[in-house]
Amino acid sequence: MEDSLIRNNQVNVIGKVISGFEFNHEVYGEGFYIFDIEISRLSENADIIPVTISERLIDIHSDMIGKEVEIAGQFRSYNRQIDGRNRLVLTVFTREIKILEEDDVKRNPNYIYLDGYICKKPMYRTTPFGREITDILLAVNRPYNKSDYIPCICWGRNARFAEKFEVGDRIKVWGRIQSREYQKKIDEEESITKVAYEVSISKIEKVE
Repeated sequence: MEDSLIRNNQVNVIGKVISGFEFNHEVYGEGFYIFDIEISRLSENADIIPVTISERLIDIHSDMIGKEVEIAGQFRSYNRQIDGRNRLVLTVFTREIKILEEDDVKRNPNYIYLDGYICKKPMYRTTPFGREITDILLAVNRPYNKSDYIPCICWGRNARFAEKFEVGDRIKVWGRIQSREYQKKIDEEESITKVAYEVSISKIEKVE
């Protein structure tokens, strides 16, 4: 059972480490740390993705900045108190990590597969340029009766297909993890730049 709950959330990313290790939390004496990796897109842009790793998988005192790494794991969420409010925090949870040499073969650098349940009515919208988008919140089961809540986004035909989903529907999605900057207004005159993380879906199936 636990193995199937690991297979329903699979991430494999290749990117450049761009930050040091910052302590995040401890579980039964095992320390977990956060760092960021930069994953190139086909365009000139890149996604900056937060990664969680156990101190038992890597020397957290080493200087990893600038190194290329391949990480296999899961995309996880947890609630965190920020400015007195609960916020959904997303991170790649590392199960395996490999430091790559420059001549290592670069496969798809950003891959995610999820098998979960629609937990919020999908929201269909169009951009000012007429592009169709549907936002999905997917609940993906995890061992020990926990779940990860993963925001996903569909485009075009997939958006029209996903618009019809109902809460409780089980779906499978394939895609990539992306970071996206947006402006949040503080008051009438001031706004701040924040970063959202989501799964950009390239393929989607409904499980009957």
